[in-house]
Amino acid sequence: MKFKIFVQMFLLLNILLFSLSSCGIYRKTDARDTPTSGLDRARKNVTEGRGISLKNLGKGSTNYEFASSNPLWRATLTTIDFLPLTTVDYSGGIIITDWYTDDLQSNNYIKITVNFLSNEIRSDSLKIIVHQKKCDKNNNCKISSINSIIATELQASILKQAAILNQTK
Repeated sequence: MKFKIFVQMFLLLNILLFSLSSCGIYRKTDARDTPTSGLDRARKNVTEGRGISLKNLGKGSTNYEFASSNPLWRATLTTIDFLPLTTVDYSGGIIITDWYTDDLQSNNYIKITVNFLSNEIRSDSLKIIVHQKKCDKNNNCKISSINSIIATELQASILKQAAILNQTK
Protein backbone atom coordinates (compact mmCIF):
# COMPACT_ATOMS: atom_id res chain seq x y z
CA MET A 1 0.00 0.00 0.00
CA LYS A 2 2.82 2.41 0.92
CA PHE A 3 4.60 1.54 -2.29
CA LYS A 4 1.50 2.42 -4.34
CA ILE A 5 1.24 5.83 -2.64
CA PHE A 6 4.96 6.38 -3.19
CA VAL A 7 4.59 5.62 -6.94
CA GLN A 8 1.60 7.95 -7.22
CA MET A 9 3.46 10.77 -5.47
CA PHE A 10 6.50 10.17 -7.66
CA LEU A 11 4.39 10.34 -10.83
CA LEU A 12 2.59 13.48 -9.61
CA LEU A 13 5.90 15.14 -8.79
CA ASN A 14 7.32 14.27 -12.23
CA ILE A 15 4.22 15.60 -14.00
CA LEU A 16 4.41 18.80 -11.96
CA LEU A 17 8.12 19.29 -12.70
CA PHE A 18 7.62 18.52 -16.39
CA SER A 19 4.76 21.01 -16.71
CA LEU A 20 6.76 23.73 -14.94
CA SER A 21 9.82 23.14 -17.04
CA SER A 22 7.89 24.08 -20.17
CA CYS A 23 7.33 27.62 -18.89
CA GLY A 24 10.53 28.84 -20.42
CA ILE A 25 14.12 29.56 -19.63
CA TYR A 26 14.96 31.89 -16.77
CA ARG A 27 16.39 35.16 -18.04
CA LYS A 28 18.67 37.27 -15.91
CA THR A 29 17.61 40.88 -15.67
CA ASP A 30 19.27 43.86 -14.12
CA ALA A 31 17.16 45.75 -11.58
CA ARG A 32 18.64 49.00 -12.85
CA ASP A 33 16.97 48.42 -16.25
CA THR A 34 13.51 47.89 -14.73
CA PRO A 35 11.57 51.05 -13.87
CA THR A 36 10.33 51.30 -10.30
CA SER A 37 7.08 53.10 -11.07
CA GLY A 38 4.16 50.92 -12.12
CA LEU A 39 3.17 53.38 -14.85
CA ASP A 40 6.71 53.40 -16.25
CA ARG A 41 6.83 49.59 -16.23
CA ALA A 42 3.50 49.47 -18.08
CA ARG A 43 4.79 51.91 -20.72
CA LYS A 44 7.99 49.87 -21.13
CA ASN A 45 5.98 46.66 -21.58
CA VAL A 46 3.78 48.29 -24.22
CA THR A 47 6.78 49.61 -26.17
CA GLU A 48 8.42 46.16 -26.03
CA GLY A 49 5.24 44.50 -27.28
CA ARG A 50 4.49 42.66 -24.05
CA GLY A 51 1.37 44.60 -23.09
CA ILE A 52 -1.57 46.52 -24.45
CA SER A 53 -2.51 50.16 -24.26
CA LEU A 54 -6.03 51.46 -24.14
CA LYS A 55 -4.82 54.92 -25.22
CA ASN A 56 -7.50 57.49 -24.38
CA LEU A 57 -10.33 55.04 -23.87
CA GLY A 58 -12.11 56.91 -21.09
CA LYS A 59 -11.04 60.39 -22.06
CA GLY A 60 -12.28 62.91 -24.56
CA SER A 61 -15.72 63.48 -25.96
CA THR A 62 -18.29 60.74 -26.20
CA ASN A 63 -20.98 60.57 -28.83
CA TYR A 64 -24.03 58.65 -27.68
CA GLU A 65 -26.71 57.71 -30.18
CA PHE A 66 -30.20 57.37 -28.75
CA ALA A 67 -33.41 56.76 -30.62
CA SER A 68 -34.84 60.02 -29.27
CA SER A 69 -31.97 61.99 -30.82
CA ASN A 70 -32.30 60.44 -34.28
CA PRO A 71 -34.83 62.42 -36.36
CA LEU A 72 -35.26 59.65 -38.94
CA TRP A 73 -36.13 57.14 -36.23
CA ARG A 74 -38.51 59.52 -34.46
CA ALA A 75 -40.22 60.45 -37.72
CA THR A 76 -40.76 56.79 -38.57
CA LEU A 77 -42.35 56.04 -35.20
CA THR A 78 -44.53 59.12 -35.48
CA THR A 79 -45.66 58.23 -39.00
CA ILE A 80 -46.60 54.62 -38.25
CA ASP A 81 -47.96 55.20 -34.75
CA PHE A 82 -51.40 53.88 -35.78
CA LEU A 83 -49.95 50.43 -36.51
CA PRO A 84 -49.29 47.84 -33.80
CA LEU A 85 -45.56 47.20 -33.54
CA THR A 86 -44.01 43.75 -33.23
CA THR A 87 -40.27 44.45 -33.31
CA VAL A 88 -38.55 47.74 -32.59
CA ASP A 89 -34.76 47.45 -32.51
CA TYR A 90 -32.81 50.70 -32.63
CA SER A 91 -29.38 49.07 -32.54
CA GLY A 92 -30.37 46.68 -35.33
CA GLY A 93 -32.07 49.46 -37.28
CA ILE A 94 -35.40 47.75 -37.89
CA ILE A 95 -39.07 48.29 -37.15
CA ILE A 96 -41.62 45.58 -37.93
CA THR A 97 -45.34 46.11 -37.50
CA ASP A 98 -47.92 43.48 -36.74
CA TRP A 99 -50.53 42.43 -39.28
CA TYR A 100 -53.04 45.24 -39.75
CA THR A 101 -56.34 45.70 -41.50
CA ASP A 102 -58.56 48.75 -41.42
CA ASP A 103 -61.72 46.69 -41.87
CA LEU A 104 -62.41 43.86 -39.44
CA GLN A 105 -64.51 42.01 -42.01
CA SER A 106 -61.73 42.09 -44.59
CA ASN A 107 -59.41 39.15 -45.16
CA ASN A 108 -56.59 41.36 -46.45
CA TYR A 109 -53.87 42.32 -44.00
CA ILE A 110 -50.66 44.29 -44.39
CA LYS A 111 -47.40 44.18 -42.47
CA ILE A 112 -44.69 46.83 -42.86
CA THR A 113 -40.97 46.41 -42.29
CA VAL A 114 -38.73 49.48 -42.11
CA ASN A 115 -34.98 48.92 -42.36
CA PHE A 116 -32.68 51.83 -41.53
CA LEU A 117 -29.65 51.75 -43.81
CA SER A 118 -28.21 55.05 -42.60
CA ASN A 119 -28.93 57.78 -40.06
CA GLU A 120 -28.83 60.46 -42.75
CA ILE A 121 -32.07 61.95 -43.98
CA ARG A 122 -31.93 60.72 -47.57
CA SER A 123 -34.22 58.63 -49.72
CA ASP A 124 -31.79 55.70 -49.75
CA SER A 125 -31.55 55.65 -45.95
CA LEU A 126 -34.78 53.67 -45.62
CA LYS A 127 -35.90 50.39 -47.09
CA ILE A 128 -39.62 49.84 -46.64
CA ILE A 129 -41.15 46.45 -47.39
CA VAL A 130 -44.90 45.89 -47.44
CA HIS A 131 -46.21 42.35 -47.03
CA GLN A 132 -49.76 41.37 -47.81
CA LYS A 133 -51.68 38.46 -46.34
CA LYS A 134 -54.82 37.29 -48.11
CA CYS A 135 -56.95 34.70 -46.40
CA ASP A 136 -59.88 32.80 -47.84
CA LYS A 137 -62.99 31.69 -45.95
CA ASN A 138 -61.24 28.51 -44.73
CA ASN A 139 -58.45 30.62 -43.20
CA ASN A 140 -55.91 29.47 -45.77
CA CYS A 141 -53.62 32.45 -46.04
CA LYS A 142 -51.12 33.47 -48.67
CA ILE A 143 -48.39 35.94 -47.75
CA SER A 144 -46.45 37.89 -50.35
CA SER A 145 -44.29 40.97 -50.61
CA ILE A 146 -45.96 43.60 -52.73
CA ASN A 147 -44.82 46.71 -54.53
CA SER A 148 -47.36 49.12 -53.20
CA ILE A 149 -47.81 52.85 -53.27
CA ILE A 150 -47.98 52.57 -49.47
CA ALA A 151 -44.20 52.11 -49.30
CA THR A 152 -43.41 55.20 -51.37
CA GLU A 153 -45.97 57.31 -49.52
CA LEU A 154 -44.62 56.16 -46.16
CA GLN A 155 -41.06 56.92 -47.23
CA ALA A 156 -41.98 60.40 -48.43
CA SER A 157 -43.91 61.12 -45.24
CA ILE A 158 -41.09 59.84 -42.99
CA LEU A 159 -38.44 61.86 -44.82
CA LYS A 160 -40.57 65.01 -44.69
CA GLN A 161 -41.21 64.59 -40.96
CA ALA A 162 -37.52 63.83 -40.32
CA ALA A 163 -36.47 66.99 -42.14
CA ILE A 164 -38.85 69.04 -39.98
CA LEU A 165 -37.56 67.38 -36.81
CA ASN A 166 -33.97 67.95 -37.90
CA GLN A 167 -34.57 71.67 -38.41
CA THR A 168 -36.11 72.10 -34.95
CA LYS A 169 -33.20 70.28 -33.31
